[in-house]
Amino acid sequence: MPVCAPRLIATTMTLLAGMILAGCTTPKNTTSAEKETKEAEAEKPRDVASVVREKMPASVKDRDAWAQDIATTFSSQSIAPTLENICSVLAVAQQESNYQADPQVPGLNKIAWKEIDRRAARLHIPLALVHTALKIESPNGKSYSERLDKVRTEKQLSEIFDDFISVVPMGQTLFGSYNPVHTGGPMQISVAFAEKHTDGYPWKMEGTVRQEVFTRRGGLWFGTYHLLNYPANYTAPLYRFADFNAGHYASRNAAFQNALSKATGVKLALDGDLIQYGSNDAGATELAARKLGAKLGMSDRDIRRQLQTGDSIALEKTALYQNVYHLAEQKAGKTLPREMLPGIQLESPKITRNLTTAWFAKRVDDRRAQCMMKN
Repeated sequence: MPVCAPRLIATTMTLLAGMILAGCTTPKNTTSAEKETKEAEAEKPRDVASVVREKMPASVKDRDAWAQDIATTFSSQSIAPTLENICSVLAVAQQESNYQADPQVPGLNKIAWKEIDRRAARLHIPLALVHTALKIESPNGKSYSERLDKVRTEKQLSEIFDDFISVVPMGQTLFGSYNPVHTGGPMQISVAFAEKHTDGYPWKMEGTVRQEVFTRRGGLWFGTYHLLNYPANYTAPLYRFADFNAGHYASRNAAFQNALSKATGVKLALDGDLIQYGSNDAGATELAARKLGAKLGMSDRDIRRQLQTGDSIALEKTALYQNVYHLAEQKAGKTLPREMLPGIQLESPKITRNLTTAWFAKRVDDRRAQCMMKN
């Protein structure tokens, strides 16, 4: 409660009383009840399509179609239709594509030519031979080189590579059956992720899963699946946004690496990668965990097996996870976080600035917060 000092002012009692009342008024606190009311409001079920129409900028083309696609996505995936969830999807779509189903990528033609030349050099194929093959007429009547020169979007580039790989022997030599366009659509979702998560897809696909990713509905459905359709014990959406960029449970795993580092004294990169995926060799995190093997009564094999659950919620139930935190908190003398933004530098031919996963997550979270406040 504020305390007002006596005021030695020669004035009327009425004015003095008014001044005292004005000076001593206690600012209204945001009580826990008010916070609970706001949280309840954010968690209240909403009509998804109506919220999307309200929150999306009026300048967005086909706003009604976006609203219906997101509404169908939520219902088909049984995602809670809360304001926070809806705004989270919109925030990612805004960040990744500015609400464009097939966003243009600056300098994409140069990026594509560079990738082709890089692969040719790696395979010791003369560039002149490769460029001659690209002058062949493609299925749409234009040469591959003409199409590459004019390419503006990842959907267009993916189509070029699909044609080149399936029709021209040189395409198969350079790329095998592997299309080098990894992501696409309004939420820039991984094609590989989409291909593994087609169960429950509500629309009939006219082509391949890859082609569906580059549509508005497909990009939103698979992107929302990646963002919201997995269990996580996070206290804020910020960490899901980091996971969207770095992989499921990257934020939880980075916090675990932090605890492991404190328990062992080994400095670790807090990148969320607990094992070297695709390799049987032990990485830095696994080697650090092995240092605690005797203390934890665990073999290297036990440690490896439990670290392999790092791409699921199951890690949190393992003896390794729980005991590492116990040791680390004993040593630190305080409770350690169970979630941290991973320290990952973003790398892509499309990125021309020094960006990180933390930057991405905070940027998207700012957009989500603005969306939730917008009337």
